[in-house]
Amino acid sequence: MALAATTLSPVAASAQQARSISMSERAQGDKVNPQLVAEYGGRYDGPQAAFVERVGKQVAVQSGLANAGDDFTVQLLNSSIENAFAIPGGYVYVTRQLLALMNNEDELAFVMGHEVGHVAARHSAGRRQTSAIGGLLAGIVGAVAGKSDFGQLLGAGAQQASKLYTLKFGRDQEYQADTLGVRYVIGAGYDPWGAPEVLAQLDASSKLQARTAGRQANATPTWLSTHPSNAKRVARARALAQQTQRDSPARAPQDAAFLRMLDGMRYDDDPAKGVIDGQTFRQPTLRIRFTAPQGYSISNTDDAVTVSGARGQAQLRMAAGISRLDAAVVEGFRKLGGQLSANQVRQTTINDRKAAVASLTATANRQRLDATVLAIQFPGAMYVWTMVTPPGDGAATFTPMIAGFTTMTAAEAGQVGGKHIRIHSVRQGETIDSLSKRMAYPDFQRERFVMLNGIDPNLELRPGMLVKLVERD
Repeated sequence: MALAATTLSPVAASAQQARSISMSERAQGDKVNPQLVAEYGGRYDGPQAAFVERVGKQVAVQSGLANAGDDFTVQLLNSSIENAFAIPGGYVYVTRQLLALMNNEDELAFVMGHEVGHVAARHSAGRRQTSAIGGLLAGIVGAVAGKSDFGQLLGAGAQQASKLYTLKFGRDQEYQADTLGVRYVIGAGYDPWGAPEVLAQLDASSKLQARTAGRQANATPTWLSTHPSNAKRVARARALAQQTQRDSPARAPQDAAFLRMLDGMRYDDDPAKGVIDGQTFRQPTLRIRFTAPQGYSISNTDDAVTVSGARGQAQLRMAAGISRLDAAVVEGFRKLGGQLSANQVRQTTINDRKAAVASLTATANRQRLDATVLAIQFPGAMYVWTMVTPPGDGAATFTPMIAGFTTMTAAEAGQVGGKHIRIHSVRQGETIDSLSKRMAYPDFQRERFVMLNGIDPNLELRPGMLVKLVERD
């Protein structure tokens, strides 16, 4: 059935007639792509990746940025963070955690179209980066002072370039990307009602994370942390779908092919990269663990673990290619943009392990802060903690965490497991309450089940209905 076109604003219409991808944009994307993939856990392989690639290319080509789907690189990322984004050069990304939140292919199509819309409308243009200590620490000062959320602000150099493309967009830019996304999905043959559905689903996920954050300080950032949303935006997406003159779907039958595609996909943390359990981080491959201060959040990427809270931020990395502790400390300050000589580094011990440490006080945004770099020698590896705190605090906030930073036995490492999505066909007599008990969480089991499946909490499940469960490996 032919679909009526959506009504586009003049700005959105101009974005629809986007110029093709330039050579400089391709070069820019080629450079940033490996950094983004690494920061989000690497590529996630398997049938889900092939599914995402097919849908993403089918939608992206509708933007006019390229004439063939193969001009785009669409990747599923192995991340427990709900996020999606696109960058110049034809690169489009979605994380497995966000994919698991969806309930049909139309929702995936809209998310991909929305992200490509940001690129077509050149919303990232004009963003600037800096790796100098003044600019980098300025963001950290704002966070310490409560003026912004703590993110992974300690990353410097190459990582800063990739973060330009995952910064928060403004309301008007989000609206424009929504409008373009709806237009692209229609051109690709998808149902535009996937737009309000997935936005409502994302809103529900964000609200549940807010509820659980009191008991789980490691609640992960979501797509909505970089893509502002509210009820008004969901209503606007619903109006865009209505303008297409396509009836609102009853969503019966379910998109069984999409749901079954999700079966077996990793959910939450990948144990091979480290697992966050409340305030404790455990990496079974490296056999290390630590416990963050109460109320602090933990986020994990391929090359660093970041602990953030009201009184500072700390980041843990391996000191690859460095054999001396003092050299690792000097290099840590260099990555921050600061200069330090080896004779300013103090030798010490942490839990009977050799260590080296140095601190300095810096000024950024006319505010002062303390920066501390600590290198610790473990058997077979050297680890570096970089800590930023309010002036006068030094590393005191993180002293108990550092003292508890230790190794695990082989038996302890072997007990670190993960979770995956399991698609279950409802049997006679099964209810939301009975199936919720199978969710691999100690709390909010019913709420998690309802949110993940996008269903009414009072729904009476029917035999044969497909539902998503989160089970332990």
